[in-house]
Amino acid sequence: MAQALESWIESDVRPFEDKSLSYLSQYHFFRDPTRPAFHDPGLFFSPADGILLYQGVVKADEPLVEIKGVPYTPRAALRDPDFDRPSLVIGIFMTFFDVHVNRIPYSGRLSWRMVEPVDTLNHPMLAMEQNLLADLRIDPARAGYLHHNQRVVNRIDVPALRQSYYVLQIADYDVDSVTPFSLRQNRQVFQGRRFSQIRYGSQVELVIPLSEHLEFVPLQETGTHVQAGVDPLVRVLFPHESPEGRATA
Repeated sequence: MAQALESWIESDVRPFEDKSLSYLSQYHFFRDPTRPAFHDPGLFFSPADGILLYQGVVKADEPLVEIKGVPYTPRAALRDPDFDRPSLVIGIFMTFFDVHVNRIPYSGRLSWRMVEPVDTLNHPMLAMEQNLLADLRIDPARAGYLHHNQRVVNRIDVPALRQSYYVLQIADYDVDSVTPFSLRQNRQVFQGRRFSQIRYGSQVELVIPLSEHLEFVPLQETGTHVQAGVDPLVRVLFPHESPEGRATA
C-alpha cells in the first residue's frame, strides 16, 4: 500500500542494504509477487512500483518540470509534435529496490511504439535514485535522463471513457531494457494485469488528457511510494458525482 518515502525505505530498502549487487540482481530485482486484481471503473491504479516524483495538470507545451533550465513538457514526454491536449501527468521513479513489473492502470485497448533515445547511449538514472534513497529529496536537476533516454509509449484507448490515456516507460542506460510481455498491437488489456517489465533503474509516467465530460482527481501526495495495481492514483468523476465518488442529487 502507499507509504511515506521514509517508511518504505525502512521496510523495503534497509533489510537489503548489506546484500551484494550480484545478489540483488539475481534474487531480488526480478521478483514478481502475486497481487490481487482490483477492478474499479472509478479509479486509475498505479502502473508502477516507485516514488511519485511529480504530478500536475499542464498544457501540452507547458513545462511539467524544468531540468537545468530546459522544460520537460507532455509533448516532449510523448515525443509527439502533434500532441495538443492539456493533461494530468504523474511521474513515478522506480528504484533498484522496486518490483519492476508494470501493470495496466485502466482497462482498454493497448497499442505501443518504441522511441529511441536522442543520444547514442541512454543516460544513467543513478543520481536521482541516490537522492531519493540517501537524501529523501526530489531534485529535478538530476532528471536529465527524461530528455534523452529510450522509452516505450503505450496508448490505451478506453471506449467507456470516450478517450485514450498513455503509460510511458523510460529506460535506464541498459540496452533493450523495456520488455513487453506481448508484442501484439491493439489488444484488450485489463486493469491491474501485468503487461511489461523494465530492467534496472527506470521511470514510468501516467498521462491522462483532460476531458470535457469527466474530471480526474489525483489521490496521492508527491513523494509517496506506491505499488503497481494496488494503489489508486486518480479518481474518475463522472457527471453527477462528488469528489468522493458518490452520486449527488
